[in-house]
Amino acid sequence: MEEEELLFLCPLPTPVSLCQNDGRLRLSRQGVIFKNSKTGKVDNIQASELAEGIWRRVALGHGLKLLTKNGHVYKYDGFRESEFDKLSEFFKSHYRLELAEKDLCVKGWNWGTVKFGGQLLSFDIGEQPVFEIPLSNVSQCTTGKNEVTLEFHQNDDAEVSLMEVRFYVPPTQEDGVDPVEAFAQNVLSKADVIQATGDAICIFRELQCLTPRGRYDIRIYPTFLHLHGKTFDYKIPYTTVLRLFLLPHKDQRQMFFVISLDPPIKQGQTRYHFLILLFSKDEDISLTLNMNEDEVEKRFEGRLTKNMSGSLYEMVSRVMKALVNRKITVPGNFQGHSGAQCITCSYKASSGLLYPLERGFIYVHKPPVHIRFDEISFVNFARGTTTTRSFDFEIETKQGTQYTFSSIEREEYGKLFDFVNAKKLNIKNRGHKEVPASMPQSYDEYADSDEDQHDAYLERMKEEGKIREENADDSSDESGEETDESFNPGEEDEDVAEEFDSEVSASSDGGSDREEKRKPAKKAKIVKERKPRKKPSEVRKGKDPNAPKRPMSAYMLWLNASREKIKSDHPGISITDLSKKAGELWKGMSKEKKEEWDRKAEDAKRDYEKAMKEYSEGGKSESSKKEKSKKKKQQQQQGKGKAERKAAPSKALAKSPAKQLGESFKSKEFVSSEESSGDNKKEDSEEEEIASTPPSLEDSASGSD
Repeated sequence: MEEEELLFLCPLPTPVSLCQNDGRLRLSRQGVIFKNSKTGKVDNIQASELAEGIWRRVALGHGLKLLTKNGHVYKYDGFRESEFDKLSEFFKSHYRLELAEKDLCVKGWNWGTVKFGGQLLSFDIGEQPVFEIPLSNVSQCTTGKNEVTLEFHQNDDAEVSLMEVRFYVPPTQEDGVDPVEAFAQNVLSKADVIQATGDAICIFRELQCLTPRGRYDIRIYPTFLHLHGKTFDYKIPYTTVLRLFLLPHKDQRQMFFVISLDPPIKQGQTRYHFLILLFSKDEDISLTLNMNEDEVEKRFEGRLTKNMSGSLYEMVSRVMKALVNRKITVPGNFQGHSGAQCITCSYKASSGLLYPLERGFIYVHKPPVHIRFDEISFVNFARGTTTTRSFDFEIETKQGTQYTFSSIEREEYGKLFDFVNAKKLNIKNRGHKEVPASMPQSYDEYADSDEDQHDAYLERMKEEGKIREENADDSSDESGEETDESFNPGEEDEDVAEEFDSEVSASSDGGSDREEKRKPAKKAKIVKERKPRKKPSEVRKGKDPNAPKRPMSAYMLWLNASREKIKSDHPGISITDLSKKAGELWKGMSKEKKEEWDRKAEDAKRDYEKAMKEYSEGGKSESSKKEKSKKKKQQQQQGKGKAERKAAPSKALAKSPAKQLGESFKSKEFVSSEESSGDNKKEDSEEEEIASTPPSLEDSASGSD
């Protein structure tokens, strides 16, 4: 007979919370296998262990309840009603079990009978169960007078969690038996209540812990791990440990020991899904277990001995492996560009190390992330956002969660690409096609893409740089017209000849001809006429002190008249309180009294309008005279400026003797720009020019005039 299998996608409900963990349920002749989609944890029930199967209606359709011979209970729901016949036939033919239909009681009564069966507490009304509580979810059990209180482990995946249930136990007439204590003992015998009874197997002192941060003493008990720190204590059952990792640091001098937990340990509102310990490779320890040799041999079957010695990280990992009974995951064959088995990168705001493993990736340490290959939808290699010398490695899971590991060095690209390609992960940037083995240059093309491909941002920055350089050249040319520059003999002759384009060859010594042969001819500079700047007094006109003042409002007239009276009525009153009091008095004033002050305000307004009219008529004639005189002065200044520019070539030719004398020199453009500011400045600048002219040039200047 061929082996038949049934595969279902169903959620596994947590009975004491409103959370459900999705997974895959596989039914085969060997047994029932359920794999949690979130944690990857696998529940395997052998067919020989099944004792009873119950089909019942639940909130999400229909559910399946399986009881084993050793008392464990497994519940799965999310089935459709039409699947009952197929499941019933499968159970009958392969497991030799009748799948019984048994509905829950929905009467809403709160008085019934409690039954303890294996790991389950069932509250029944008659023969129908109302609700069931797995005792492994109980974290604490306390008793009172005729009352038992059960507290539950908090589920981090649930928005709302059931934290406490109280049972009232009525007193009975039986002598010598306390029903409350009997109830509590039945719960505690199966509950997941951690009690530190007896001595620890061994103790590791002052271990450095990265998450949760601090130094902790680790006490190893037979069923749980006790972290004892200065501020916090944690008790971690070995049943909550999912995986163990031993990872070498990139510096080859330290080791990470990572313990994956589900459910996580809690510190206030913070949840720690990973316990990360950091060890130095040079630190050694001699360890003696608090057990005799026969007990050690019987319990650990040669995996541990009573006396052990070696590196501290080896001792801790060896003890944890024996007690948790799980393999320790170490990095595989991956080797980065630097020879390390990890890659330096950043996740969110912190820098850390990414370890490519044989079946997933793990990032340490803040926050720790573990991603299995079977939950990855695709990976993506992206260009770094801040610099072209790094790239980002993006991972998106089948649930839609995206992880971005940034700032990875370009040299690591080839090694990481080959690793991802060998693991047959879907790479987003190259599509679904496989790259042939004869094309190893795929990552080389990516590595050189920074120089080959067009970078729009770089081109834009180059254009802005050119514009800034051109603006700087223009500003330097314009500033030369306003400020004195150092006197350079060779450059000055060329500038003068090109700017004024006059017959300068007669005055040159022939040196200019040689320079023209050496240097290419410059374009003639265009001298722009600079407009005279307006004085601040011309831009902003101040108020005329002779102008009439604006009239006050009725309230202000009343306030000026009543201020002294208010002060006398309220001695020592402040200015703010006085204004508040005046506002209250004005508000409570009658209309007749207010009308009197309104009339006074109207009279003051009419007087202001009359005075303003007379002021504006008298001021127009004066303002027109001032404007005419200003225009006349400006025209005179512009005419003088033009005449001086025409005379500039003859004076510019007279600069060469000034070079020999080495006296102070000011260009004509500087003098003319100063003249435009006013008549007084013009006269001063002319006197300075005459004083700076050498005596040998005064005759030639007068002759030209």
